[in-house]
Amino acid sequence: MKINLPNRQVLLLKIAAVGVGLLILNSVVIGPLGDLWSDHAAEIRRLRTSVADGRSLIVRGPALRQRWSEMQHGALPRDQAQSEHDLISGLENWARASGVELGSQKPLWKHGTTDDYSLLECRLDATGTLMALTRFIYELERAPLALRVESDELLSRDDSGQRLTLSLIVTGLKLSPLEGKP
Repeated sequence: MKINLPNRQVLLLKIAAVGVGLLILNSVVIGPLGDLWSDHAAEIRRLRTSVADGRSLIVRGPALRQRWSEMQHGALPRDQAQSEHDLISGLENWARASGVELGSQKPLWKHGTTDDYSLLECRLDATGTLMALTRFIYELERAPLALRVESDELLSRDDSGQRLTLSLIVTGLKLSPLEGKP
């Protein structure tokens, strides 16, 4: 059985077959290749950023090593009692140098987010004039110990605002884990 189609129908059939072939080609070959091309372009962008970050680290390497050495040198001693003593005696020295009266001091050990370090958090109250409290914070920030002021609150003790109380939370860094269970 032979079907004899007129030329116009043969042409339309060929065009339809080419269209179906192009759709199949698009879904099987061109689409996946385009996705692969996009994925590779994103990977190249990510790698270029990574290389740029690496080059930046190489350039900043000596400064970063110097800073890390300073941080290790300024960290609290491994011995917990010595660490507490260093922090509290430092606070007392800075208070004496600035003319501030220290109130309560409550040291508390905390585990770091990793096992590489632990933190000595000290809550304290200091009373004095604005200039004396400013000098106290300056001395604390200038100290060679690895300390950070976590929070501070300034309250007036009298109506004229001459006598102020500073409540601080100071955290010291110890580059060793805390002994005992977390």
